[in-house]
Amino acid sequence: MPSLRKPKKNNKLRGHVSAGHGRVGKHRKHPGGRGNAGGLHQHRVLFDKFHPGYFGKIGMREYRYNKFGERHWCPVINLSKLWSLVDEKTKQTPLEKDQAIVLDVTKFGFSKVLGTGQLPPRPLIVYSRFFSKKAEKLIKQHGGAALLTA
Repeated sequence: MPSLRKPKKNNKLRGHVSAGHGRVGKHRKHPGGRGNAGGLHQHRVLFDKFHPGYFGKIGMREYRYNKFGERHWCPVINLSKLWSLVDEKTKQTPLEKDQAIVLDVTKFGFSKVLGTGQLPPRPLIVYSRFFSKKAEKLIKQHGGAALLTA
């Protein structure tokens, strides 16, 4: 048996002339305008109270803006992932006292090294286009070096 839905409120109002919408004000289509209309006029108080700064401009326009475009292209890698870029042969070879592993992250397609995570047990000399302050500090603490490349 199909489930019965609740009858519409309008059914109760059959026979009542204005169906609960009043005689004087009347139930018209869109008395305040459609959507966000009137933000600078009849709905100004609401926009100012709940959406401050909605209207107006600030800053400079950036034409042909592409979030992933050339100016904003900067793939990042964390310190915790650096060890995964070192090949297995280099990982197993024993290092002498003042030796470090040289790693160029730009060859793997990364531009910036960030400072999240633990560094590997051996000192690293890391080449990259950009370093965060924390990454640079941690690499130096572990006896390595953070060197910039073009």
